[in-house]
Amino acid sequence: MRFSGKTVVVTGAASGIGAAATALFAGEGAIVFAGDIDVAGGETLAANTAGDVRFVKCDVCESAAIKGLMDRAAEETGGIDVVFNNAGAGGARADISEIEPDEWDRTMDLLLRSVAMGIRYAVPHMMGRKGASIVNVSSVAAAGPGYAPTAYAVAKAGVLHLTKCAATDLAQHGIRVNAVQPGFINTNIFTASLEITGEMKAMAKAAIAQMSANAQPVARSGQPVDIASAVAFLASEEASFMTGASLIVDGGITLGPRHSWDPEEPRMFAALEAMEEQAKAAMQTA
Repeated sequence: MRFSGKTVVVTGAASGIGAAATALFAGEGAIVFAGDIDVAGGETLAANTAGDVRFVKCDVCESAAIKGLMDRAAEETGGIDVVFNNAGAGGARADISEIEPDEWDRTMDLLLRSVAMGIRYAVPHMMGRKGASIVNVSSVAAAGPGYAPTAYAVAKAGVLHLTKCAATDLAQHGIRVNAVQPGFINTNIFTASLEITGEMKAMAKAAIAQMSANAQPVARSGQPVDIASAVAFLASEEASFMTGASLIVDGGITLGPRHSWDPEEPRMFAALEAMEEQAKAAMQTA
């Protein structure tokens, strides 16, 4: 019961990683304020999750809604101990040569500005709370190109730098700020914007899960609880010596190219050695 008596705020709580984190925090004794734009999903989550879960409608693209979520949590419980800035979606898919300004802005508002404002409006309610902790969701896309569309990747890289800057700003108040970088996690983020039926979305989600399992050293698809567990660790006293840090939870996908970990994949140095042996054999024959 690491969070017994603690007040926790989770954004994007109605599904995926947010729902898993909400269940974990509530299961360990926290009062969880679950914010999401999805009212039906949020109310279902609150009704079906063991523990004290209180749903609050919140569109994180609206600063007033974020402030309202934080203010309500503090008013009902006396303050905030943990904030998990999780809300997000895939954002604009166009590359930098085609993206429109409004698409870029919407993606930044959803993935980066919302995190900044989540911190901004939570902090006044976290000062003086022993063990106060903020955890932000970045992504393996922040590690380099190739994991996500450009706007998404840039926003998630921004979240990493924001985490470091916020950690230095808030150290004087005893508030820790860390981030988690998920890899390919089996949620609806990849299919939510597709204009296809529910059945087709389920099939696409299963295909994506299988593809991700085959693309990384840990041969299974990542699950929301994998990220929720890392978030709970960062938020807990077990991580009390960590701030401005980020945990990569990605099944090893960022370790290196496939030949570095898959014995079935031809290795660069093995190919060079084979060429060397062939050259030696040719010289001996000559």
